[in-house]
Amino acid sequence: MSVANAKHTVLNPVVPYTGSIPGGLHPGEIIIIQGTVLPDADSFQIDLSSGCSTKPRSDVALHFSARFRGTPSVVCNSLRQEGWGQEETLHQLPYKQGAPFETLILVHHHGFKVAVNGSHLLEYKHRIPFDRVDTFSISGKVAVHALGYIPNSAIYSESGDFSLPYKGSLLKGLIPGQHITIKGQVSMYPHSFTVNLRNSRTENIALHLNPRMKSGLFVRNSYLSESWGREERELPFFPFSPGEYFEILILCQSHQFKLAVNGSHLFEFRHRVQDLGSVDQLEIMGDLELTDVKLW
Repeated sequence: MSVANAKHTVLNPVVPYTGSIPGGLHPGEIIIIQGTVLPDADSFQIDLSSGCSTKPRSDVALHFSARFRGTPSVVCNSLRQEGWGQEETLHQLPYKQGAPFETLILVHHHGFKVAVNGSHLLEYKHRIPFDRVDTFSISGKVAVHALGYIPNSAIYSESGDFSLPYKGSLLKGLIPGQHITIKGQVSMYPHSFTVNLRNSRTENIALHLNPRMKSGLFVRNSYLSESWGREERELPFFPFSPGEYFEILILCQSHQFKLAVNGSHLFEFRHRVQDLGSVDQLEIMGDLELTDVKLW
């Protein structure tokens, strides 16, 4: 993701770095950190805090610590009135010593969502109101190339790699009014392909799209609470052909999805998941070549 649309950008700051967040934090905004982990890194940390006082120490709304020694992990916590809360530990580490990275921190009403290198990593529920946060800090064995604050906008985070199976993060979840476009080409000898809008932390699939070329069926469904729902198959025409280019447009409305292919409306699918914000991952696989994916 580019920092070109950031409301404020800091390039190549000296680490440890502490700086103010212009205008504070607001729902839907994203903090983007692009850098490289040092080859001898044992840890580095990011802090979102309320001020930069050391005596007494300012409250820290999000303490994000990447740890390489022992069992690689990410530890999150908050500091309130100079006392640390209970640690939340994720026993996986998407960072590698000596390797570049891109970390995105999305400000949500209920918590911070963190993605690394285009993939959702964790969600940390607010313990301190996010509107009190006005200071960003980063320290440890890391070099920072760019730091940006991107205002609220519909942003689709992906790594730029469209190989299959494809997984991309919808950092804000789904919001009514958003569009997702998927461009690609059907394989020469296809059977089917699949598009899923899902919750990355559960098995739930809010929208399952499965065009089947041999039978000419376009199946829609949801997978909730470990069970498939009722399939929907009605279709005015089948829009896909072997070897042909296509463009799928999915419009998320308050009560349904609307889908068009190559500019022609095909069907609606009423929401079976009410918490659209929990739908934070797009998954694509099957007999196609994927060329572009966007959310806007």
